[in-house]
Amino acid sequence: MNTIAQFAVVCGLSLAAGSATWFIKGAPGTLVSICNPNQLRADEICPADVAGKILWVDARSRKEWEDNGLGDSILWNLDPKEDAQLFEAEAAMRIVAAEMVIVYCGSESCGTSRQVADRIRSLDLGPDVKVLHGGWDALVHSSLLKDSNLAK
Repeated sequence: MNTIAQFAVVCGLSLAAGSATWFIKGAPGTLVSICNPNQLRADEICPADVAGKILWVDARSRKEWEDNGLGDSILWNLDPKEDAQLFEAEAAMRIVAAEMVIVYCGSESCGTSRQVADRIRSLDLGPDVKVLHGGWDALVHSSLLKDSNLAK
């Protein structure tokens, strides 16, 4: 067998094995970054450090929030189809009553949560406003969901 034929056979077998694994085991899991408190920005918080009377703000899409948002969270995103003033009006009383506001979006690379947190801070309603390091992905893999009834 020549080199090209051998290469084609090896590639074909590898593709078949990889595809079989994908269908049997499913897609690879999402990698969640490790939260090192020494490397956080000033406005970030690790899931392990969350305590107290928290108001959770979901900065993901309305559909994601309705499908699997935290049970007591409020929606506040930057979707132009949504009414930003309505978000502010609905959130104001709950923000004032909270010890801390934690904003999360889909993943660590999502910048929406930081923008929403900045808007909440600009209201100057009192509580500390943090961004959850790792976003929803980190929250799902943390003990916060496993040890409580936060999920809808």
